[in-house]
Amino acid sequence: MGRDVNKRKSMKRAKIITEICISLAILGVGGFMIKSAISRSQTLGTSPYVADSLADNETTDIAEATTDPNKIIFENTAVATKDKFKGSLILVNNNQQYFSGGENLVSINEKLGEDGRTSYVGNDNDMQILDVVYTPLSEMLDAFNAATGYNDIVIIGGYRTTDKQQELYDEDLASTGLDSSDRVALPGHSEHESGYALDFTTSTTWDYDGTGEYDWINQNCWKYGFILRYQENKTEITQIKYEPWHYRYVGIPHAYYMYKNGLCFEEYTDLLRNYPYDSEHLKFTDDNGTAYEVYFVQSDDGADETYVPVPSSLKYDISGNNVDGFIVTVYTGETVEATEAATEAPTEAPTDAPTDAPTE
Repeated sequence: MGRDVNKRKSMKRAKIITEICISLAILGVGGFMIKSAISRSQTLGTSPYVADSLADNETTDIAEATTDPNKIIFENTAVATKDKFKGSLILVNNNQQYFSGGENLVSINEKLGEDGRTSYVGNDNDMQILDVVYTPLSEMLDAFNAATGYNDIVIIGGYRTTDKQQELYDEDLASTGLDSSDRVALPGHSEHESGYALDFTTSTTWDYDGTGEYDWINQNCWKYGFILRYQENKTEITQIKYEPWHYRYVGIPHAYYMYKNGLCFEEYTDLLRNYPYDSEHLKFTDDNGTAYEVYFVQSDDGADETYVPVPSSLKYDISGNNVDGFIVTVYTGETVEATEAATEAPTEAPTDAPTDAPTE
């Protein structure tokens, strides 16, 4: 009897112990599952393979624009990389060839006849310049006529073919007996081949030195986008002797800056490389109160297209520099829908210039 009681007690204890062990096991499993769930619900850290700077610039621009309504917002536009050889800011000299072909030319005398202008004249009916140059040239010489009463300016040098430039170069070497010239640019390297350059003379003296009443042009040409290209104190840089008759169209902002700072075109082209898009931009206001922002974008020479940042809501121009990239000019006072890239697309229209055109 006592043994049976002890047996029943032993079995009861064993059952209780078993139940306790099962309960502990269940609790253990439940705790592990809860811990795993909590672990899985924690926020993951940043992957070391994700760039921290992703979109930093865009975020910064948007944030700054929110707090600064005057902040310019930029967006990329695709420009053909080869277009770095086009535009009003292409540098053409003995080191930088002009890749000619298909210039959009107009006859000076034909246009003057259509407009009824009499302030100047082309040397003959074959005298041509780029279409984009005609209007500012005419406005400048109209203003010169109004200021001085003179209307004797003759455009004796405009667009030239490379063949014509070769002829002039060979003639100069024959006359001097030298192996090279500092009076005539190398064939393929003359601004006249681009259509942006002009040579002046007068119908009264058939000479032009830019003095006297004609100095008005030197002092005011920037207002119309022109520069005196070959200055007397810059011959070592330009490699061309002083030519008081030779003017080059580059556009008002750049003509103004070069004129006010005494820079030749070569110096200005080099200066602009110090103002890349991703750094400080060149900002200035001309004497007429117009504000500009200018910066440089290096061409992506390994690709067919270069992405050029441009303002999303301001007027701008894009020109190649004929060397290594693009120059963007922002008209910061003109809020308009972003314009198309302002590079001139060549269209073939070769015509020889007059044989008596001044050299360069």
